[in-house]
Amino acid sequence: MTAAAIGLHESYRRVSRQRMAALAASIGLLIALTLADLLLGPSGMTLADVWTTLLAGPNAADRMNATILWQIRLPQTLTGILVGASLGLAGLTMQTILNNPLASPFTLGFSAAAGFGAALAITFGGILPVASYILTPLAAFAMTLLACGLVYLIALSRGARAEILVLGGIAVMFFFQSLQALLQFLASPEVLQQIVFWLFGSLLKASWTSVAVLGVVLAASLPLLARDCWQLTALRMGDENAESLGIAIERLRRRSFVMIALLTAAAVSFVGTIGFIGLIAPHAARALVGDDHRLSLPLAGVTGAALLISASVVGKLISPAGALPVGIVTAIAGVPLLVFIIIGTSRRYPS
Repeated sequence: MTAAAIGLHESYRRVSRQRMAALAASIGLLIALTLADLLLGPSGMTLADVWTTLLAGPNAADRMNATILWQIRLPQTLTGILVGASLGLAGLTMQTILNNPLASPFTLGFSAAAGFGAALAITFGGILPVASYILTPLAAFAMTLLACGLVYLIALSRGARAEILVLGGIAVMFFFQSLQALLQFLASPEVLQQIVFWLFGSLLKASWTSVAVLGVVLAASLPLLARDCWQLTALRMGDENAESLGIAIERLRRRSFVMIALLTAAAVSFVGTIGFIGLIAPHAARALVGDDHRLSLPLAGVTGAALLISASVVGKLISPAGALPVGIVTAIAGVPLLVFIIIGTSRRYPS
């Protein structure tokens, strides 16, 4: 092996170690935020109380602490982690297959469709013999899948090209936003209040059911996304280069789009509209480890989870008893971050 080759090999190993360190640090940050989220709340549990109750399980001797931790805080925190991870993974995959740094489940109308589905269930769900806590997430899930199907059908008519997918997503977003506004206009004041609260995006709706459903969808999606890591990394170099490597990019886009639809539908159906996580987490992941999807995919999931849990922590610090909805926190914090992304992108691609 020549000296140049040895130098390149050492450089690659050094960069790989730095990227693995970034991934490990992000996981450590997520664990710290998770503990902080479990600690914060109006009851004033200490770290020792949390640790003891966690080890004792849901049937701990201290019934009050067990109820607070196992029935309220833990489902909310775990749901936040799973929702953030799902949106982060969906956002990175979407930006890769569309080759668009501003693509996300929120900007392409999936969240608007979920909001319309929830508003529909809240407004007219009373005529069906189904409990609202089941009907609302089911309607949001179904509308999100419908929106994904519409976007894909629009794109399919023009060969499933990336730019057609983006334009189709924007059209679907405006369509469902207008339907959502119509329902809000027609709703009574009491129903309108419920719709608006759902649209805020809050972890207060979380339960062990949401943890189970989100966990199953995420666990089923991860191996399929991991299988396509190399192909997604190659697609970042452009369609022509990916095709020259023997990748069937249209088939890859279809497969990835189904994964995005499932992850997004499961995430927003339980907690409501939460913007910017699917947009910002992928950029943060790529800034830390580059375009190699073997690392950027898991890091996008970890970053998305950390962002959502940090929003929950901030919400509890601002309003310990009121539990400020995380959707409001992410929207406020997401705007300056989005501006930063736009400026960074324009500097990187000045033309």
